[in-house]
Amino acid sequence: MDLSKPSTHANLEAAFGGESMANRKYLFFADVAKQLGNPELAKLFRDTAAQETEHAFAHFRLLHPELVTGDPASLSGAEKQAILSRCLELAIEGETYEYTTMYPEFAAQARSDRDGGAEAEFNEQIDESREHAGVFRTAAKNFGLLAPIEQHHAERYGVALEALQGKGVAGEAAEPVAGKWICKVCSMIYDPALGDPDSGIAPGTAFEAIPDSWICPICGTRKANFIPYREPELQAA
Repeated sequence: MDLSKPSTHANLEAAFGGESMANRKYLFFADVAKQLGNPELAKLFRDTAAQETEHAFAHFRLLHPELVTGDPASLSGAEKQAILSRCLELAIEGETYEYTTMYPEFAAQARSDRDGGAEAEFNEQIDESREHAGVFRTAAKNFGLLAPIEQHHAERYGVALEALQGKGVAGEAAEPVAGKWICKVCSMIYDPALGDPDSGIAPGTAFEAIPDSWICPICGTRKANFIPYREPELQAA
């Protein structure tokens, strides 16, 4: 396929994004159906999600033919490393964009929407405006929390790439970062300097002082699923 055609390339990117989003959306629906006691519908959503994944993979193969191998066993060690390196490079590129550009811009826009659009309706529809403002405030908070998560992902991929290149072994720092804890489920990083004001946790609150009833503001898991945060680190082989 001639990917030099900008319209087709853009369409493939859009199709990949659409199918990928459908996969996650249907898995969410499956979880809802399971919680509501409808296993048959949950299975339908899961099965369809798997099919959407195959559709997304088909689009991605066209976008990145350099990652497609017909006979992996025939590849040399150098060829395998080149493909794996490319995977990591693409992963780093995506995560870096998310924490340097996407989420900071989204957070700024959410804050702007909260102060503008919601307040513009305040006099006419007080309750709805208050609800909108709450949604935008939550979105701004979540976007802000996701930026350091994506930075963490990018750093882990960077260490993995160096390890793949034979520069060492991927690992973590021996000592955790003072005060910071990371969620084992979604990688949300609790920073005591910021706290979690929306949950009643004031800035400056040590993780150990947070009530056990506190939950992760991103994924909702329990405090018990947080562990001390250690930075990704390339270690000697």
